[in-house]
Amino acid sequence: MKTSGNLKYHLMALFTVSVWGTTFVSTKVLLTYGLSPADIMFYRFFIAYILIWFISPLKLFADNIKDELLMVGAGIGGGSMYFLTENMALGITLASNVSLIICTAPLFASIFLHFFGRGESFGKRLLLGSLVALTGVALVVFNGAVILEINPLGDFLTLTAALSWATYTLIIRTLGGRYDTKFITRKVFFYGLVTLSPMFIIHPLNFDPSVMVKPVVWSNILFLGVIASMLCFIIWNIALKNLGGIRTSNYIYLTPIVTLIASSLIINEPVTTYAVMGAVLILLGVYMAEKPLPGILRKKR
Repeated sequence: MKTSGNLKYHLMALFTVSVWGTTFVSTKVLLTYGLSPADIMFYRFFIAYILIWFISPLKLFADNIKDELLMVGAGIGGGSMYFLTENMALGITLASNVSLIICTAPLFASIFLHFFGRGESFGKRLLLGSLVALTGVALVVFNGAVILEINPLGDFLTLTAALSWATYTLIIRTLGGRYDTKFITRKVFFYGLVTLSPMFIIHPLNFDPSVMVKPVVWSNILFLGVIASMLCFIIWNIALKNLGGIRTSNYIYLTPIVTLIASSLIINEPVTTYAVMGAVLILLGVYMAEKPLPGILRKKR
């Protein structure tokens, strides 16, 4: 393991989850101004798609039909399917349920990569670290409140979102060695928009000039489009390419910690002892999953 050489990729993954952990604030603000989850995803992906053309290769299509179909799958898994199922779930079940279930994505990604990926596998340390981190996520999400409500449809939609992101991780790892990262990311935005568009047949895109010109609206849309989408997707895909899907996905467990801090600082939500304990467990779990096994144990695997 080349720790010093990989440090920048770990920092990239950490930066990305730090941004993604705060996007709920921007999304919540935009929802209060009448934009739907589909509207918000469209604007953030559209802005990201337009901007990425300035730095992406001029290549239009993948080298073969199979790879182009994988690009479509990435656009669905990391774009339309993920965002729509997650946001639909938020509307019909507890946010705590969604936050907890969505954090199973790294575990699913590890399983997918172990069985279907090339050169990636998980051992006992990774599995134990994931379970410790997931326990910490549960403590942070519930934050001391004993509230658990089973909503089959909402929980199923959230599970679908987690599986979608795991599928996205597998596809990006498959394509990463053959195509430029910026090209792959651009295709993800494009196919995310294409597969999202049927939603607007049912609910037309909300474009109210009187709302869009408000500084709080366009500034949050720009943040989601430029920083959280274009920049973070590129950085995340670079980390996936260099660290591997399993190690990179483990950083997703840190998202609830970022959300917890942002909630406390921005909207003054209380932080309990349970949340602090959960944060410690998350950090411990991620450390356990990232730390390589001692040489003697590795040889036995």
